[in-house]
Amino acid sequence: MRGAIMPDAPDIAAALAALPHVSSRVAPPRVAADGTASVILDVSGLDAAARDALEADVRRALGAVEGISAVRVVQTAQKPARRLIAVGSGKGGVGKSTLSANLAIAMQRLGFRTGLVDADIYGPSQPRLMQATAERPTAEGKTLNPIATRWGVPMLSMGQLVAPDKALAWRGPMASGALGQLVDAAWGETDTLIVDLPPGTGDVQLSMIQKHRPAGAVIVSTPQDLALIDAARAIDLFNTAGIPVLGLVENMAGYVCPHCGETSDPFGHGGAEAEAARLGIAFLGRVPLDIAIRLASDAGEPPAARDDAAAAPFLAIAEKVAAALDRER
Repeated sequence: MRGAIMPDAPDIAAALAALPHVSSRVAPPRVAADGTASVILDVSGLDAAARDALEADVRRALGAVEGISAVRVVQTAQKPARRLIAVGSGKGGVGKSTLSANLAIAMQRLGFRTGLVDADIYGPSQPRLMQATAERPTAEGKTLNPIATRWGVPMLSMGQLVAPDKALAWRGPMASGALGQLVDAAWGETDTLIVDLPPGTGDVQLSMIQKHRPAGAVIVSTPQDLALIDAARAIDLFNTAGIPVLGLVENMAGYVCPHCGETSDPFGHGGAEAEAARLGIAFLGRVPLDIAIRLASDAGEPPAARDDAAAAPFLAIAEKVAAALDRER
């Protein structure tokens, strides 16, 4: 009877060592008197297919060791440490979603494993900005699987779960529940989630703060006084809740005429920087009113993924956000 032969520990170790992708995820197996090997397998950060493949490799390798009659595998996983960065604004139309998409890509280029959550439940823009309008997420039970994008940044949006032209007339609890599903999805090894919040200071923002506790908030405004008044309200919400405000971004800051090269400021200039100084928070930078950014965004080609002048402001802002996160640790 095969189970009567006790396997040698070196043979077991050699079988697992032959699988480099496995050896770091498995503890030394325990072998019972009947030859059953019990294995604890760390599957942290893997999706269902990768978990099943890893378990199959372990079973196959150990099953080939003389003296092992059966293999029992227990999968375990650690919840990854994941930081959320909330991107908010006091009012709509200031370019918050464009900033969110490009910040996610820029931080990914800096070495972060970023994901993007489109929490603007009533006006989801990220599927268009990330060229993912045709994609639909799958689910395992009640857990959604994020959509992979061309830019290396997985994402989820309500815009991928409803028909493109369908209006969502949801009350606060439903919108907050949808946010939870997006944030608590199977994000794998993602270490930083950029969360594109809806404008204002309503139920979705409160749910984000209470249930998911962002590591910090980035506020987007245009330079004019009317937008800055509402931006100050968004900043006050995060300050009151004890969420670090990482800084303020001035969007649509200056327009360079493509014909004569002259710069004009249809929305004003420097208002966000002055407001940041008044409130005692960091000024993260300016994004110009540039038709190249608008055209690229409409085409689902985020400027931050490029290597030209249009990418520069987003990369500079990402570097300041990364430095601010380090200071908040």
